[in-house]
Amino acid sequence: MSSPIHHPERKYSYQDYLRWSDEERWELIDGVPYNITPSPSRKHQQILGELATEFTSYLRGKRCEAFIAPFDVRLFAEGKSDDQIMDVVQPDLFVICDPNKLDDKGCKGSPDLIIEILSPRTGKIDRWIKYKLYERAGVREYWIVEPVNSTIEVFTLNQNGRFELSGVYEDEDIIKVGIFDDLLIDLKVIFRE
Repeated sequence: MSSPIHHPERKYSYQDYLRWSDEERWELIDGVPYNITPSPSRKHQQILGELATEFTSYLRGKRCEAFIAPFDVRLFAEGKSDDQIMDVVQPDLFVICDPNKLDDKGCKGSPDLIIEILSPRTGKIDRWIKYKLYERAGVREYWIVEPVNSTIEVFTLNQNGRFELSGVYEDEDIIKVGIFDDLLIDLKVIFRE
């Protein structure tokens, strides 16, 4: 197992990605590798744990499922072989409502909802590169969690296939999850100290 030595002119595929070392975590966006290896902070993990608890509790016994990283999400992968897949991400948390998108390797297709929790190293990627990727992939709802300020920005896909900011929520707010009729998340619980 090796790690990619990035050459700007080279595009990598999921087939390449599968050969890289498990000691480091990588994502591919348009064939470009991004190293996401550093361990998340304690605050990041607390927020992720609370969000995962809310979603998994709500989804128990329902068709949709929630997953947390590390778990490969292969975007634009339907009908493609591993050497043709150029976008592989590991969102912090995501929800899949179509069980046909799940296989032994992870998810093949776009999740219905993706949540990314910012860290100093991933902020630009999550806010700009992944934002555009998830929009292009047709992700219905995208949350960007800012642990430092205890805020969540929620973007929903409009009829034109573009993300719209549907709200910015703070630790005293309650978010109604857009892809479900009756899931409310109290941010006092999510951002607890």
